[in-house]
Amino acid sequence: MPYLIVLLVVVVIVMISCVNVVPQAHAYVVERLGGYQATWDVGIHFKVPFIDRIAKRILLKEQVVDFPPQPVITKDNVTMRIDTVIFYQITDPKLFAYGVDNPIVAIENLTATTLRNIIGDLELDETLTSRETINTKMRASLDSATDPWGIKVNRVELKNIIPPAEIQDAMERQMKAEREKRESILRSQGEKESAILVAQGKKEAAILDAEAEKQAAILRAEAKRESMIREAEGQAEAIKTVQQASADGIRMLNDAQASKEVLQLKSLEAFSKAADGKATKIIIHLKFREWQVLLNLFPK
Repeated sequence: MPYLIVLLVVVVIVMISCVNVVPQAHAYVVERLGGYQATWDVGIHFKVPFIDRIAKRILLKEQVVDFPPQPVITKDNVTMRIDTVIFYQITDPKLFAYGVDNPIVAIENLTATTLRNIIGDLELDETLTSRETINTKMRASLDSATDPWGIKVNRVELKNIIPPAEIQDAMERQMKAEREKRESILRSQGEKESAILVAQGKKEAAILDAEAEKQAAILRAEAKRESMIREAEGQAEAIKTVQQASADGIRMLNDAQASKEVLQLKSLEAFSKAADGKATKIIIHLKFREWQVLLNLFPK
């Protein structure tokens, strides 16, 4: 009886061990008597005791592996060290389990050789400025090579590019010279722009001064012209007034039947009023008879 109980316990333990649950994002490769039997996906599975065994438990998530720096030589014979980061994912558990022994080491060696082939066709400057091109070429090459292993290379990144110390020093000196050159150019451009602004300011000030002087001259000329017009109008009005007064006086004399000598005298008085006491000379055109009358009126 005790033997039966022990046997029953052993049978229960064996049966429980034959029940397997595959978690999410995992796959189990099962062998039967040493040969590939099946690939278990997510869920509960049963195996035949003592005949089936789980040969490999495989993670199906995207994984990242960082390889140490690899020495490479550029086209212009410069030795540098480059370390890469590989993003990969297992797409076929069976091929991954049986395609290659130690797939990660295989990928590392394949990455090193591919990197050397690509960098060998590039010069130093191209290597430093063509990261994206190198990444694309490496990803295509690695993805094609790892496809028979059930691995898909999603992305390849150059993490660091480490040139020799003397190259780094030369690059730093070149960068410093470029910075100083840009600084000198910016300073000279600033001085040039400042001088241009000052000259433009002086030019605009001179133009404004000339415009102001022009306007002042125009205003002075207009004022002088207006003054002359007013003076001429005043003189014309005075002459008109004198002429009117003279005409009125002559009409009155005619009405009074004055002699010719009196009329001529009144004409002279009218001319003296026209001069208004300001004229120093009065030119009067007289006939010979009129001169005789004038001399009779003003004897010596």
